[in-house]
Amino acid sequence: MKRIQVLVVDDSAVVRQVVSALLAQDPEIEVMAAVADPILAMSRMATQWPDVIVLDIEMPRMDGITFLKKIMAERPTPVVICSTLTDRGTETSLAALAAGAVAIITKPKIGLKQFLSDASEDLTSAVKAAAKANVRRLQVTSKHSADVILAPAEPTRHAMIQTTERVVALGTSTGGTQALEVVLTALPRVSPGIVIVQHMPEQFTAAFASRLNGLCQIEVKEAQNNDRVIQGRALIAPGGKHMLLRRNGAQYFVEVVDGPLVNRHRPSVDVLFRSVAKCAGANALGVIMTGMGDDGAVGLLEMRKAGAQTLAQDEKSCVVYGMPKEAHKRGAVGRFVPLEGIAREIQTQLAR
Repeated sequence: MKRIQVLVVDDSAVVRQVVSALLAQDPEIEVMAAVADPILAMSRMATQWPDVIVLDIEMPRMDGITFLKKIMAERPTPVVICSTLTDRGTETSLAALAAGAVAIITKPKIGLKQFLSDASEDLTSAVKAAAKANVRRLQVTSKHSADVILAPAEPTRHAMIQTTERVVALGTSTGGTQALEVVLTALPRVSPGIVIVQHMPEQFTAAFASRLNGLCQIEVKEAQNNDRVIQGRALIAPGGKHMLLRRNGAQYFVEVVDGPLVNRHRPSVDVLFRSVAKCAGANALGVIMTGMGDDGAVGLLEMRKAGAQTLAQDEKSCVVYGMPKEAHKRGAVGRFVPLEGIAREIQTQLAR
């Protein structure tokens, strides 16, 4: 079996040495080269193109974001960002995700060698997932059209008497930052309340939500404990916390809690989906989107059994067709929908 050819681009000799050694331990991966900056990387890529690039952000001669944009414009290639997180760097890393990076591995400024050794499983998993990623789909965010933006479907007074508020629960992971932007920017101001779990480190979610809030007609915010789930608002689970849907009479709100990792994640899609199944039942829509692994598959099945409609992003539009595939295996998926059609499905909830 052909091994995954990886190019490591980092100005730190320690990072290049440690990352190369860790990746080389996996029989499915081969490090073709490790270079100090994008200029050297381009020279190396002129003779051999990698399957995956592990890329730092702050480097001499050319920064990682500029290099990433250049790659995606000329020959889209899976990129895993390996960067130091600071307050300033968080925004830079979000820019990398928006530019097409498949995943981010965070690294501290001190204890770097030990951290990378401890994170070796995450690093190899990210590289393997990236190798399978359909990176050309990452550019869909630049191709919005009026077809995916529907007029608001105002509920009638009679319909509100017959039903409680509708809730939409979204779960996603690898590739989800771009996919969520496609979905949420296509929604009009009058839309069902949305609760979201996107697998993301805790330093990212507040900035990610703020960025989306500036792009969308609806309000998008990082969830805080007891936030109301209301029309025209999307709440994103904070990194490092689980988020659950709760109900008080006819009103929904979220509870943000600590707890152990579920399916190796916190927040976990399964935790959110299970709480939605219990609190909203048939008044909910569950959507599982692009991502690696099986988080959300069990919870989506619980939602379906509770009477909720359940959708999955189709394989063609997924960056990584892992989570939807696992949900389908369990019988949790009612219908498959392309990424560009998910906003329409969410909006129809107001008419039910």
